[in-house]
This record gives sequence, structure tokens and C-alpha cells, in this order.
Amino acid sequence: MSGAAVRRGFVEIDEGQVHYRCAGAGGRPLVMLHASPGSSRGLVPLLRELGTARRVVALDTLGNGDSAAPAPAAPDIAYFADAHRRAIDALGIDGFDLYGGHTGGNIACEIAIAAPGRVRRLVLDGMSAYDPDEQRDLLANYAREIPIDLEGSQFFRVWNFVRDAYLFWPWYKRDAAHVRDVGLPPAAVLHDKAVEVLKALGTYHLSYRAALAYDKTARLPLVRTPTLLMCARNDMLLRYVDKVHALLPDAAPVLTPGANTTEAAAETAGIIAEWLDRPDSDFRSPAQ
Repeated sequence: MSGAAVRRGFVEIDEGQVHYRCAGAGGRPLVMLHASPGSSRGLVPLLRELGTARRVVALDTLGNGDSAAPAPAAPDIAYFADAHRRAIDALGIDGFDLYGGHTGGNIACEIAIAAPGRVRRLVLDGMSAYDPDEQRDLLANYAREIPIDLEGSQFFRVWNFVRDAYLFWPWYKRDAAHVRDVGLPPAAVLHDKAVEVLKALGTYHLSYRAALAYDKTARLPLVRTPTLLMCARNDMLLRYVDKVHALLPDAAPVLTPGANTTEAAAETAGIIAEWLDRPDSDFRSPAQ
């Protein structure tokens, strides 16, 4: 397979071990935070491409993939941001660029707000901006706790959840009005994603719920880091791009082909790399 080799490792924080995938070496690091559900495994296509020219580190969010569970019973995005910063510190990373997709984008925003001197550039990929009714409905239904029983119903529940997220938005509204037009990915992709959820079945929903509850209207205008606001053309959150851009008016919006194929990942990685590699003189502070 072309691109940089992807390696895996763990780093210790108070909660336990944080799992990460990394690629490349040299230059200012790019830290990547994945979407929910799943893990940094979903970022491997971008890791391979971006790692050819820089050091890239993708963390498994606490309670997801192979990372330890969060300490609080109901953690918020500020908690996840702090935990990720501690993991980044433990990796010996000082200044860095930061990418976040979906749930990871919420965490990335909060890291950029809390540590603006450390985050040089911010890339947000697929951000939502729900109205209050949508938010209440999603919090009540989207990231459900899935019980583990002796009949193994958890395997079917997770498979259906992961599959139906490609077929409907939101996944639990399985009617014609909520059909997506992207189709299903290969069965192996669904399998790998379902396995990542199953590994963290008791805690996968915690970061999801924190992201759904995150008050973007209040928090996003506090971001002062130069920001690339990306969204894949087939992303179910595409409908929110204009609303998110209104909260981040100095961000640079761009639509991408996503990363579901090798060709798409290469093009999307090129967009990210070109933006990260622009000289600092191309950017101005929103306060100027």
C-alpha cells in the first residue's frame, strides 16, 4: 500500500493508557482526532498520505478504540480536551497543528480555545450546529447504551447502528424522508468499524454525547487559531456548513471528496497539507 507506514503505540495519562497511531517524522507535528463512533483506525487513509511529509499522530479518544475510559461518569468536551492535551504532553509534543473530524472537531475546538499558543493551525472536518430541538432528539436517541447479553444481541445492535448510519440521517429514523444517498461501504469497512465500537461498547457513547451537547454557539466564536473548515460533499453534516461558518467567520471553508477511497484520501490530504504549509504571513488574527 502506498504512503507512509502507520505505527501504533500507547502513552500514559492519569486515566490509563491512550492508544495512538502515527506516521512520518520531522517538522511541526499534526495531531488528529477521530470522528465517532470508532477510533483512529478511521484516519489511517489520511495518516498514510499526510505522513509522507510530516509527523502525524492520531489518538483514540478516551472510551473509544483501545484507549482507557474517561474518569467522569458524564464527561463533557472540556474534559476530553484536557485529557487529549495531557496525552499530547506525554508524547513530548509542544506546538502542533490540529485536525478534528465530527466529535474530534469539537474536542479540537476546545483544545484550541484552551491552548491557543500551542495550536498553530486548526482543521475542522464535518462540524454540526444543531438547533435546540435537533439537539434534544439526538441526545435522547443517537448514542445509545448497548447492553451486553448472553444471546449476543450486542453484535447485531452494533452492526445495525454502524450500517444504518450510512443509510439514514439520523440513523434511527429509518424512513424515506431521512434516507442518505451515499450507499454502503465495502463489508470489510463496516466490519472494522463495528469491531472498534464493540471493543469499547461500555463507553463509546460518552464522547458522542459530550459532542452532541457541546454548545457551539457559545464556544466556536472563542476560537482564535487560523482554521480550515472542511466538509466532505457526501457528509451528512454538510447541511450545517454555512451555520458553522457564521460562528467562525474567519475560517476558510472548503468542500472535499472525503477519504472513503484511496483517490479521495489523497485529494483531501493534499488540501490539508497545502493549507498547513502556507506561510504564517498568509494569516491574520481575527482581532486585527
